[in-house]
Amino acid sequence: MCTLTIKLNPFLQAVEDVNVTFEDQQKINKFARNNNRLIELKEEIEVKKKQLQNLEDASDDILMLDEDSLLVPYQIGEVFISHSQDETQEMLEAAKQCLQDEIQSLQSRVEAIQQVLSDLKVQLYAKFGNNINLEADDN
Repeated sequence: MCTLTIKLNPFLQAVEDVNVTFEDQQKINKFARNNNRLIELKEEIEVKKKQLQNLEDASDDILMLDEDSLLVPYQIGEVFISHSQDETQEMLEAAKQCLQDEIQSLQSRVEAIQQVLSDLKVQLYAKFGNNINLEADDN
């Protein structure tokens, strides 16, 4: 889990007194909110990638079946419905495409948040310098 440390260094404050204005605090809060959202989105992307891999594995397994007349159960919600191999393959392809679109959308959101974080870092480091730490601590 990543944790974010946003604090003024008390040892450096003795040398340089930095006033934190309301606007500065708003920027720090915005940075923290966006950073938390970024972590959530990255976790969601990993879950979607795992689901996509499971669909690809299922698709590969269906291709290895020899009997064309065999019905393949496909889970929709809590119910399994049997379909032909071709129909099941088509359903898997549609599900994979949907997941790929969702992953792409999430990655676009991640990029947008990363840009906001980058801009905020520049502004906050410009004002506070080494008195603030906006880097994620990987634990």
